[in-house]
Amino acid sequence: MAFPLYAMVVVAFTPKEAIFDGGSHLWPSAWTTQNFRNLFDQFPVWTWFGNSLVVAGLTTLLSVSVNLAAGFALAKLRFRGRTVVFVLVLSTLMVPAQAIMIPQFKVVSALGLFGLFWAVILPSASTALGVFLARQFMLSIPDELLEAAKMDGCTPFGTFVRVVLPLCKPLIAVMTLLAFMSQWNDFLWPLITLRVPDLYTLPVSLRFLQGQYDADYGGLMAMALMSCLPLVVLFVVLQRYFVAGFARSGIK
Repeated sequence: MAFPLYAMVVVAFTPKEAIFDGGSHLWPSAWTTQNFRNLFDQFPVWTWFGNSLVVAGLTTLLSVSVNLAAGFALAKLRFRGRTVVFVLVLSTLMVPAQAIMIPQFKVVSALGLFGLFWAVILPSASTALGVFLARQFMLSIPDELLEAAKMDGCTPFGTFVRVVLPLCKPLIAVMTLLAFMSQWNDFLWPLITLRVPDLYTLPVSLRFLQGQYDADYGGLMAMALMSCLPLVVLFVVLQRYFVAGFARSGIK
């Protein structure tokens, strides 16, 4: 898995004319940043980068909030049909995303969101995997803590905010990374719903570097390298919570 990443870095810093000169390119013959300079000179890269940050950031915030609340309800609140609701949520994991794109597109269009960032953000505001991870993690929280909070006068919402959430840092880290990574790398749905190039995200903007008969591989690899950096930074920041979050959520 490391070699494709290494090859991406090498090609990104290799002069365009030297990429297909017949060499193996395990190391650039001459390091250059020309591919990056060409990108910034010819395309609104910072605009696309900012669009990706806005879309991925808002989606992550909504997704983590909704999934945590749903997971708490399914794990700790007692109501009729709770198991049925959980099974229905899990069953959506068996439905391919492509199978619901046409109905989803019709809903987005009917709401007047087509062509806006919200058309990309709202459909990802909750995920079955996120609800599952939240529920499984919160099942490990002792009920005695919730009962003690209730005796102290906490409402269910107060218990959720003051007792449960502080214990869910590993879970929040996992859900944040998964939600951000999924939305940051999403290509098909933003391609369908975002009509104006100034609203494109980084994965969608990569198609500008591919012509009908050729492609700027140096520019493609440079753009791909830049798109990887936020994910690497986010993982480094959250890695100490990552393993603990998965382990306590029942993923072995």
